[in-house]
Amino acid sequence: MTASDANASATRLAAIRQRIAGAAREAGRPTQDVTLVAVSKTFDAEAIVPLIDAGQRVFGENRVQEAAAKWPALKEKYADIELHLIGPLQSNKIEDALKLFDVFHTLDREKLAVALVKARDKGAALPRLFVQVNTGGEPQKAGIAPADTDAFIARCRDEWKLDVEGLMCIPPLDEEPALHFALLEKLARRNGLTKLSMGMSGDFEKAITLGATHVRVGSALFGARA
Repeated sequence: MTASDANASATRLAAIRQRIAGAAREAGRPTQDVTLVAVSKTFDAEAIVPLIDAGQRVFGENRVQEAAAKWPALKEKYADIELHLIGPLQSNKIEDALKLFDVFHTLDREKLAVALVKARDKGAALPRLFVQVNTGGEPQKAGIAPADTDAFIARCRDEWKLDVEGLMCIPPLDEEPALHFALLEKLARRNGLTKLSMGMSGDFEKAITLGATHVRVGSALFGARA
């Protein structure tokens, strides 16, 4: 990567941070209430390092296998990196995921919750957890149905003793995202949860006005994916 490419990455990061600060200010919220998760899926270490050098420390990946190929070396070099899993997690990949990730955004089914409990019982330290809610009821998308979310959170707390700290959603592409962000905020508030992972490159400012604490921004930081 050339110096001009690195400078461009730093410039994009500064611009996104300014937009986050502006949206937070407009919503009457402190900027530090919003965590920028830089979504580095499909980008290699060479593309990631300029953002780290510019001060970004929280990153998101969709796939365990891809993350395992690039992040162990980066985390060894930059000890304060926080890595978030924002894509679906197969139960058979849990052991690998627990070694890599500090936060899971996609706790989306009973089978995964039970697998996490089994891993904890064997001595594994669990990451921070968000429950993924399928706010649009899309059959092709993972997540707990909104009508089942209260009961699932209750089972996580009471039956499985899992410490869920927030909710996550990915609104349908063809619907107004604000409706889904508002629904997620309502579900979180009803269950006493303070964290909301919602909003991506095209709508993160709207998500912030509706309570997002974690925004997942990829293309606006890294450019278009191949």
